[in-house]
Amino acid sequence: MGNHCLASPLWGAVCYTEAIMHIVLAVACIVLAVVALVKCLPKNADMFFVQNKRTKGFWTGMTGGAVVLTLIGFLGIGPFGLLFLLAGACMASVYLADVNPAVSGKPDSF
Repeated sequence: MGNHCLASPLWGAVCYTEAIMHIVLAVACIVLAVVALVKCLPKNADMFFVQNKRTKGFWTGMTGGAVVLTLIGFLGIGPFGLLFLLAGACMASVYLADVNPAVSGKPDSF
């Protein structure tokens, strides 16, 4: 928060709202990344090969990296907090939308 947040009550409300929105976004991104990691861990490694996806180790590393990036973004370490949050959420979303349904062993719903 800069000095402009203390200039008037309106700016104070704007800065407070911005901080709350950032926290809500950060928590949502962290939850998404943790869900992706937890869903990746119990999967059978052979299913990744059968479904022509990258290895289980790769996706475990990607989802684990997503958790780390979102935590760094939440803590505000460095100047790229929002970028780290969104990058981690994108990594987790790719796993959840594409890889997880393929390696779950469930038939396609098409």
